[in-house]
Amino acid sequence: MAGRGDPPEGTPEGFPGGGEDEYRSVVFDEAFIRAAHLQEFSAQERMGDHARAVRSRPSWENRTGSRQAVLLVLLILLAFGTAIYLGVRNPYQPPADLRAEPLRTTVVPLAPRGTVPGGTPAQLLAHSPAAEYRSGAAGINLPVAGRTSHFAESQVVTGLGIAKDYLVASSLEPDVLSGATVRPARLLLDPDQLEQFDRSVEAPADDGRHALAAWLVRFDPRQVALAEPVARVQGTLRYEETGPDTLDVTADHTYTYALRPAVRGSGPVAAASLFTVHRVVHFRFDREDLRMHRAELLTSTAEAGPQACGADTTGSLKPLLAGTRAADVSDGPAATDPYATARPAAPALCGVLAQSAQPSL
Repeated sequence: MAGRGDPPEGTPEGFPGGGEDEYRSVVFDEAFIRAAHLQEFSAQERMGDHARAVRSRPSWENRTGSRQAVLLVLLILLAFGTAIYLGVRNPYQPPADLRAEPLRTTVVPLAPRGTVPGGTPAQLLAHSPAAEYRSGAAGINLPVAGRTSHFAESQVVTGLGIAKDYLVASSLEPDVLSGATVRPARLLLDPDQLEQFDRSVEAPADDGRHALAAWLVRFDPRQVALAEPVARVQGTLRYEETGPDTLDVTADHTYTYALRPAVRGSGPVAAASLFTVHRVVHFRFDREDLRMHRAELLTSTAEAGPQACGADTTGSLKPLLAGTRAADVSDGPAATDPYATARPAAPALCGVLAQSAQPSL
């Protein structure tokens, strides 16, 4: 019989010695097998330091983002080029800047026919047409405003408000009345009129352009002092659209001031007297004026008395105070009542102060 290590058919032919001794050199014993350590390397480890042979293609997201960036740049360039083209070829031109016209000024002194009445401010006001007038800015009332064809209601209200601010600054501000400053009125003027205004302050003239008394009310502090700090005021404000880009406001008010001679020394206080100024101011506003809160003055007329006809009233007004009188004016022009508003101004260089405009003590 064959042994356990032999094939069933015995030792194959052609393999001398039975073959077992021939493979003995490649047989691993049990100790070698137990000591062997098998390790499976990953694909990255098997690749080692070798780089890939081909370049990786960008992902779909990267390609989409690049295309969007290129398209955005092209759109910006296209829009920019279109804007330039339209700016060159478009026949529309923006409206020209509306420059303010020079102010036309008129100052008419009103001379009394008799002696100027005197008394306390309360007595004089109580017996004058100004008895029912309101004090200060409260006497300048804004009308009910509405929209026009080209201006919204809010723009109309703004124009009326600017006109009122100028009237207060130029006719009621104590420092302006006393000659201490002109700044409150100047700040509200269109820049195109500042040179004319400054010349009117520095060198007033009776030339229809540079009468300071048409810009504001001012008394010579060396001669006159306010006996009552707040004037009495009454009048109206009207508005109308005069063009697609211009809104006009007309202010027609009468201001009554209580005055007395400037104090000299410590003597008794002199009697007060009333001085009346009827002002008609025509304002014009364009859209830039409304936005910048400033006014353009077209015309301004001031009738003021009691004053002497020969007095230079282009600068500071020169009131005749209590107990004084003007030269004989009995043969002068018809009497003018400065309390009668909504009428044309006196055309003469000097008018006569109506007796009804004086306090009836």
